Amino acid sequence: MGQTIEFLEILTLSLATIILILTVFNHLTILQPQPGHKAISRRVVALIPMRNESRNARGVIDAALSQERLADFAVQVIDDGSTDGTTEILKEISDPRFSWQLGGELPAGWLGKNYALHSLAGNSSGDYLVFIDADVRLARFAIADSIELMERRNLDYLCPYPRQIALSTLERLIQPLLQWSWFASLPLLFVERSLKASTVVANGQFFIVRANAYQAIGGHESIKDEVLDDMELARALRAAGYRGTVVDGSAIASCRMYESDSELISGYLKSQWRAFGGTSGAVFAILLLSASSLIPAVLALTGSTIGIFCMSALWLSRIIVAVRVKSPIISSIFHPIAIGFWIYLIIRSIVGKRRNQLSWRGRKI
Repeated sequence: MGQTIEFLEILTLSLATIILILTVFNHLTILQPQPGHKAISRRVVALIPMRNESRNARGVIDAALSQERLADFAVQVIDDGSTDGTTEILKEISDPRFSWQLGGELPAGWLGKNYALHSLAGNSSGDYLVFIDADVRLARFAIADSIELMERRNLDYLCPYPRQIALSTLERLIQPLLQWSWFASLPLLFVERSLKASTVVANGQFFIVRANAYQAIGGHESIKDEVLDDMELARALRAAGYRGTVVDGSAIASCRMYESDSELISGYLKSQWRAFGGTSGAVFAILLLSASSLIPAVLALTGSTIGIFCMSALWLSRIIVAVRVKSPIISSIFHPIAIGFWIYLIIRSIVGKRRNQLSWRGRKI
């Protein structure tokens, strides 16, 4: 028993130390779009898929049309079978830069969002394609500053990670894990130029890609049945030799992904079975999350000095990220509970996928 506890202490100490080092390193070095001055002369097209987004339609479109320093800019929306009044809102918008289309019947083998974005991209012409989720709100210079960063770093795609707005108790518990997970797992500055699929971090909420790179990989048709379209699109781009990265976009964009506990749970269930590459990757993630976050909590409760140190390191890591990306600091205190609930969602997602029980927005996954 004593040897087992000693092994667990060494393991958790190593993991907590690595997490804290990576968090501090990324906090000090992560890229962030900076306020620019020059106008972007190349054509930029913002593509926004919508399915029952009456609560978001006006807000996301107004924010998109308010973008500045874009000399040649268009906003295109697809209404993907909405039944909640989204269509009526789109009909009311009058701006020469704005257009919208109705989505067609979903072909076999496609997931809904992927086909919607495929349809939008197929009807657009631009040098830069900007994929924006309907729940994202952009600051006035978000797109111009991001493209300026892309051009300065010679990148083919860029994912400015929006500030995640969390209002309910469950949102405050779970949503901050999104950004913390990549702050604490990869040295982002070093993987910016990597072409390895294993080092991909991406976010489809706000995803900018050079049109020639997107077309070269076959666009969303190359990932038509992938539930994590952002990660798989980034992996496909890297596999073809194109480079890009995730950056801190908390100062230029915000997003409230879910507006109820049931919506949050459904959203995580639809994708966690795939988030780590498959079942074997998910099992490894569960073991790693347990070793790095749950075991230190148990050790700390037993009075272990190493366990207390590890929990302190984890809390410090969470606080650093929360301050950086403007997420709720208070949720850091409940880190082990958040990780435990995340593991629960991963397991439920795996089981749901095997039983063919997962769905999103009325469609089977």
